[in-house]
Amino acid sequence: MLENKGFDETFGRNSPAPYLAWTLPQMGALIPNYYGVTHQSNANYVAMVSGQGANPANQADCLDYFNLVPGTIGADGQAMGTGCVFPRPVKTVADQLSAAGDTWKGYMEDMGNAKGQPKDCRHPPINSPDNTQKARVGDQYAARHNPFVYFHSLLDSGACARDDVPLSQLQHDLRSAASTPNYAFITPNLCDDGHDAPCVDGRAGGLRSVGTFLRRWVPLILRAPAYRHGGLLLITFDESDGSDASACCNEPQFPNTPNNGGEYRGRGGGRVGAVALSPYIDPGTIDETAYNHFSLLRSVENIFGLPHLGFAAQSGLVAFGPDLFTCYTPHTPRAHRGRLPLHSEIKLAVIGEGTAGRRVLDLKLWHLGRVTVRVLLRGHHSASTIVRGRSLAPCQLLLQRLPRGHGTVTVSARAFGGVERRTLSY
Repeated sequence: MLENKGFDETFGRNSPAPYLAWTLPQMGALIPNYYGVTHQSNANYVAMVSGQGANPANQADCLDYFNLVPGTIGADGQAMGTGCVFPRPVKTVADQLSAAGDTWKGYMEDMGNAKGQPKDCRHPPINSPDNTQKARVGDQYAARHNPFVYFHSLLDSGACARDDVPLSQLQHDLRSAASTPNYAFITPNLCDDGHDAPCVDGRAGGLRSVGTFLRRWVPLILRAPAYRHGGLLLITFDESDGSDASACCNEPQFPNTPNNGGEYRGRGGGRVGAVALSPYIDPGTIDETAYNHFSLLRSVENIFGLPHLGFAAQSGLVAFGPDLFTCYTPHTPRAHRGRLPLHSEIKLAVIGEGTAGRRVLDLKLWHLGRVTVRVLLRGHHSASTIVRGRSLAPCQLLLQRLPRGHGTVTVSARAFGGVERRTLSY
């Protein structure tokens, strides 16, 4: 989760973060119509993990860390009143995951750096000023960007102290699928998230520091076994910069504030855009569907089979689906007499131009399977096998150079006790 940048600045032609603006969308999907839900930061972080709308205290970034009162639960699961720390009946996606037997962690950069402060679940004492509002050299942690410290459901149960940890633990946790949480929320510090420019440590800040941070961490995540087995990495911003308080998705009027846009007149937090990476997303995808932070929460809950919290349950709210997951199908093919239905396992099989006059087979499967490729050249009496039983992950692209000349290519993809075959001419 990054900070305070509008879509045109981040993803425009002159973006100071070309890795985010151009490289990553080519590896996955660009989501140009992704919106924040309010101004300022804290209320957006709270929304994306709980479905709670904003109130004047968290729209002002919770300068004082005090309880939300009176805290009675009203329509749409909204805790009524104003304040920053939500009462215990208000649940988060972290509570939901734990109840379902899944795991979660919040990874907060610099949280463990301050002398005398807790290294996990760091927050001010109740009814005290927040002394993390401004960065310090060596300690650029901001409690307001750590949504899990604003819910008594996590604070009082000990879940926050257990699972809200410094970012430095992430690299270790990514080493195996077993040690990687099912859901991870990553917050860089006030320099690396683009909030400060320049930064107290002398770095440029803004989108330049964002780019440096992503270049370090994104490759580590993409190499992780858990990600390769079907993960999703979403990179977005809490709110837009300037006075953009536009909204999408028929966003409702929040019951606890006179203006959804906070200090700016409008219904939301502005257009920020997002990038999504997953083995189930074809590289170069552009998903123009409109989403916001409530859509993100709804999407996560859908993935894990959880009920929808707060405004994530809003009627008509669109979650991530086939427009984004362009290389995913929920249907498991069934073999009949050893054959799989056409297009049920082979997603893509085309022959394109290669280099030096050689044609290339481009091949993708919908599901994990084993591929054999045989070529029969014109004028020859027997086919040659150029790929034998190679395992392909879902949507993994196989590029196979073909022999010179003309002939036919037979692709066999074996999965679920059957085989699908395609024959192509070149």
